[in-house]
Amino acid sequence: MLEQTLYAHDEINAVRCLIRDHAWATLVSSVPRSGIIVSHLPVILDPERADVTVLGHLARTDAELHQLGEHDTVLVIEGPNGYISPSVYQHGPYVPTWNFVVAHIHGRPEPLGPEDAYGVLEATVDHFESQRPKPWSLHTVEEYARHIAPDVTAFRLNPTRIVGKAKLSQEKPPEVALRVIAALDSGDDAHRNPELADAMRRILRKFPCDAAQPPDLNSGELDNATP
Repeated sequence: MLEQTLYAHDEINAVRCLIRDHAWATLVSSVPRSGIIVSHLPVILDPERADVTVLGHLARTDAELHQLGEHDTVLVIEGPNGYISPSVYQHGPYVPTWNFVVAHIHGRPEPLGPEDAYGVLEATVDHFESQRPKPWSLHTVEEYARHIAPDVTAFRLNPTRIVGKAKLSQEKPPEVALRVIAALDSGDDAHRNPELADAMRRILRKFPCDAAQPPDLNSGELDNATP
């Protein structure tokens, strides 16, 4: 992925927020004699760490295809993204673009033993169930869960390199960026995308991803916040 200073998004807290909110990841490995292997899986942050260490699991046969633990991999985390029509810019010339937030997490996964693997499954369930009014626990079916757990390979990925990118109209004039945000928030726009609008507000105002909703921007504030 092309790295550009204007769109750099690799601060630890920003990447942690991205993983927390967008847990469906893509794992990419280059395996000798097999070529490129791609799998999709849920991941969570290691609850015992404050960095970007990731815990994940996938089917044992999938892990064997990746030869997990024997090669470096890239874990791709895709955040909010969407089409931006030049019709919302109101002047130009401009062409359509795609705004997005993404992180590539490089490293060699560490396969975990059976007991640790069960712990990853339990932590993953707890992470997602915590959003429900009455969280369900893996303990409810612990005997069955432990019975099928050997069919799963869990791993820990301690990053050796993180490439994060947030391309969110930072290069546009402030008034144009404001119009993009307004269009993404509009219930009448064909490409309405409130999550992407919120990401733009936070990036353009340098507002932390884990803080409360940022107030609406005006052109003066945005002018000062845009690099």
